[in-house]
Amino acid sequence: MVPLDIYNIIAEYIVPPCLLDWIPQCMLYCASLWANPAAIHILEANLDQIDWDYLSANSAAIHLLEANPDKINWRYLSRNSAAIHLLEANPDKIDWKQLSTNPAAIHMLEANPGKFDRKWLCGNSKTEHPIQINPDEINWRHLSINPAKWAIDLIGANLDKIHWDQLSINKGAIHLLEAIPDKINYDFLSANSAIFKIDQKAVAELAYQLHNNTE
Repeated sequence: MVPLDIYNIIAEYIVPPCLLDWIPQCMLYCASLWANPAAIHILEANLDQIDWDYLSANSAAIHLLEANPDKINWRYLSRNSAAIHLLEANPDKIDWKQLSTNPAAIHMLEANPGKFDRKWLCGNSKTEHPIQINPDEINWRHLSINPAKWAIDLIGANLDKIHWDQLSINKGAIHLLEAIPDKINYDFLSANSAIFKIDQKAVAELAYQLHNNTE
C-alpha cells in the first residue's frame, strides 16, 4: 500500500498554485504575469497572448524561449536565472546591468569584473561580500529586489530607504508587502512568484482520490 503522504507529493505537482488570500486578483497586471515563474500554469493556457519581453525574464518558460529564439528580449533574458546557457552562447547580446542581478551568473560576473554594474549587483541574492565591504555603495533601489535573507533584514531595518516598486517584485519581502499593502505596485507584484501558494485543500482532496482509486 502506497502511503497517503506519497500521493500528497504527487498531488502538489498536479494541482496549480492559487493566489494568496490577501491579494485581489483584479489588481494584477496581466502583462507582468508573463514574467512570473509561479504563473506558468496560467501562461501555458494562454499562449496566444504571450508578451515575449516579459516572458524572456521568466525562469519557468525557458522551453518556450528556446523554441522561439527570434522572439527573445535579450535585456530581459539577461536576468533570467535559467537562461545562462543561452547567455553564454550569445555574449554579445548580454545586458550587463541586468546580468548583474542574475544569481546564476556569478561566475560570469567574476570573469568579467569590468563589465558588471556595482549598483545593480546590490540586487543579486548571491552577492553579499561587495556590500559588506562597501556599505556606502548600497543602492537601495536595486537592493529592494534582493530576496536574500541578509538583504531582507537590511530592508526591514531601513523601510524609509527602500523603493516600493522594486520591493513589490521581491519574493522574499511578501510579509512586508502584506503588512503595508497601500505601498504595493501591483504591476510589479504581478511578477512576484511569492504571490502564489500551494492550494492545500485541493492537494489533499486529489491525494485522497488518488489513494482511493489505486487501492
